[in-house]
Amino acid sequence: MLPTRFGNLCAIAALVLTVQGLSTAASHPNKEMPPVNVPELALSGGRSLRYERSFASDRDVKLKRGFWTRVLDLVAGPPEVHNLVRPYSVAVDSRGRVIVTDPGIPAVHVFDFARQKYKFIFRDGKESFRAPQCVAVDSHDNFYVTDSEAGKIFVFDADSNFRRAIGSLKGGEGFFKRPTGIAIDDAAQRIYVTDTVRQKIFVLDIEGSVLKTIGTNGAAGGEFNFPTELKLVDHELYVVDAMNFRIQILDLEGHVRTVLGGADPENLNFFRPKGIAIDSERNLYVVDGLGDMVHVFDREGRLLYYFGGSGTGPEEFQLPAGLFINRDDQIYVVDSFNRRIQVLRYEAAKQQVRGARP
Repeated sequence: MLPTRFGNLCAIAALVLTVQGLSTAASHPNKEMPPVNVPELALSGGRSLRYERSFASDRDVKLKRGFWTRVLDLVAGPPEVHNLVRPYSVAVDSRGRVIVTDPGIPAVHVFDFARQKYKFIFRDGKESFRAPQCVAVDSHDNFYVTDSEAGKIFVFDADSNFRRAIGSLKGGEGFFKRPTGIAIDDAAQRIYVTDTVRQKIFVLDIEGSVLKTIGTNGAAGGEFNFPTELKLVDHELYVVDAMNFRIQILDLEGHVRTVLGGADPENLNFFRPKGIAIDSERNLYVVDGLGDMVHVFDREGRLLYYFGGSGTGPEEFQLPAGLFINRDDQIYVVDSFNRRIQVLRYEAAKQQVRGARP
């Protein structure tokens, strides 16, 4: 037994020396990666837009790995890395956790940078994910995920535990034809979800019972041609009316207040509108998936500025999709084909009070 024990000790000692060598090499100044330096975009009124960072896997959350953890990796093998595959939608809760849907797996990623934690949600079996599409968060940090192929809405609590599926029918199929965009009205206890194939918005109570629908197929105000993303801001619904190439802003009864884009040559055309979001100054951000850009408009629909462009570098996109802006005006862009989330920050005018947006 002595030679075996001695051999094990030698193997462990060799591993320790290997890890120490790797650690030393990684900390050598010549091996350090240069910081990303993207020019800040200066805007009117002292406003600005700057690139902060991007992330693509759970390794970007757990920034530091201890010495003995790395020894264990060499003995037992490194842990499985969860990469973004085909991310689509993003939302951020009140604790700063970033929730990303990924129909390419299909799964949901939950990144908690403040606590250096990560959770991978993959559902199989009776209530399984098929193509998780869009995500919305309520005031209690519960989050709701539409599944465009399952025809359901999956509900998770603030600890990422599955609670229920809305729209499940007896045969296992879902009630919705293709649920896509989703928004939660906490005050009224309502859920709004676009059914892209049915060309309408369903209004549900918080338990999932259908209360009414908004819209029908067409090109007039209040009508839709494959509606997708949906946001609820200040008792108004912002709807991506994808194949009418426009954004419609409706009141909660479905009456049109503003239309941006469309076939009118005097108006702006969106080639492929995707994710939408609103900053603290009520500017509207629209992802153009075909142009690999994000366009920013004021309330009257005037183009203020845009950012992006095709590429793989910082502040460049390939088939961008989802978009979310938190209370601190951090902008999360789902850079889908580049398999990452890019984070930028908008600095509002100096007199603007942070956190004024509900």
